[in-house]
Amino acid sequence: MPEHVLVTGGAGYIGSHACKALRAAGFAPVTFDNLVTGWKEAVKFGPFAQGDLLDRARLDEVFAEFKPVAVMHFAALSQVGESMSEPGKYWRNNVSGSLNLIEAAVDAGCQNFVFSSTCATYGDQDNVVLDEDSSQYPINAYGASKRAIEDILRDFEASNGLQHVIFRYFNVAGADPESEVGEFHQPETHLIPLMLDAIDGKRDALTIFGTDYDTPDGTCIRDYVHVCDLVDAHVLGLKWLQDGKGSRVFNLGTGSGFSVREVIDHSRNVTNREVPYNEGGRRAGDCTKLVSGSSRAVSELGWSPTRSTLQEMIADAWRWHQTGHYSE
Repeated sequence: MPEHVLVTGGAGYIGSHACKALRAAGFAPVTFDNLVTGWKEAVKFGPFAQGDLLDRARLDEVFAEFKPVAVMHFAALSQVGESMSEPGKYWRNNVSGSLNLIEAAVDAGCQNFVFSSTCATYGDQDNVVLDEDSSQYPINAYGASKRAIEDILRDFEASNGLQHVIFRYFNVAGADPESEVGEFHQPETHLIPLMLDAIDGKRDALTIFGTDYDTPDGTCIRDYVHVCDLVDAHVLGLKWLQDGKGSRVFNLGTGSGFSVREVIDHSRNVTNREVPYNEGGRRAGDCTKLVSGSSRAVSELGWSPTRSTLQEMIADAWRWHQTGHYSE
């Protein structure tokens, strides 16, 4: 029988891709999701257990039923702007929910934990390639909540021996090349799907938030990583823990940054269509430039982000956009 892995947020964008990668690697992913931002149609690769991280009794039931050998924790609220205006919502959901999950895992004897963190824990450190030892100065409640969970994991390692791999990643993009799952949020806040909606006439225009940043073309620069490369790293992280290599933090990105305008230019080449866009003001909480140093993941995990070119990420996202939306 394949070993079960509990995947929180497994009905969401990254979590559903992780479930597919886990199944391909010989595991049985169990999706735990409250379907507030996830999609039941994305649960295709293993059992589904509906529930909320704030419901400790439900978590205990799921651990008892499936006896997972590990947790892969993606479930979180993740909109930077909302976290600025409603910080309590983020501290309650992300931190309290994660604490419930960690305690339930430890009590069930599940000692391997893979955590989806974020480059937002680093804050706004311009003109710096961020590595795992960079200082963490989050500038919004989303990043601060993720940093707090990292601290909780370290405390539980000290007290209970909980082994964990923390992945801090940059802008995730693209979709499953076979279009079984993809990126679809309600509301949509991510640049590439918003851009594809504008190209396809599903919204009037893309809005560029801020054109006066200290960058070559005035727009924000981000490091984009293909979602399939990203979840491959998570499977490698799980195997790292199962091999007894201990707790570790890894950045996941390409080390290359692209501006919003560069992403728009690449999309024209992929889709052969113009991108209607408007120029707006900056959004609160947005950093000027975020670029990863990911040499540790490459050298220690053997990770290779082979699909993480803008061309391939936009092409896979465009294919999904045309063929595979979930029910609204």
